[in-house]
Amino acid sequence: VHVVESGGGSVQSGGSLRLSCQVSEYTRDSICMGWFREVPGKEREGVASIIDGGTPSYADSVKGRFTISRDHSRDTGSLQMNSLRPEDTARYYCIWSCITTNQYRPSFDWDFGTWGQGTQVTVSS
Repeated sequence: VHVVESGGGSVQSGGSLRLSCQVSEYTRDSICMGWFREVPGKEREGVASIIDGGTPSYADSVKGRFTISRDHSRDTGSLQMNSLRPEDTARYYCIWSCITTNQYRPSFDWDFGTWGQGTQVTVSS
């Protein structure tokens, strides 16, 4: 399975972006999908996750601003990001077939799942 993220870019604080995630193969058995972000020198951070039949979970830092969604019929996912802040600047990755370690937070088991090359989001103040 190959994952391709897109939709990143540079925006000013308060702006919006919509990230997209496309997988290369039919993965209807994947019940977990999510997004995480990385900043050089900092710990990888789970941003959002969605599990079939469950309620999406979000990191406290993005709750109320980001919305995760998934389209099973087309094996795509998205992350709508509103009210962006400079601290949201990071490289964002979509993780497919993930396993979460906390049902209330997007905490992923990094030994599982597939992700792509990521897409850069830069928010200026």
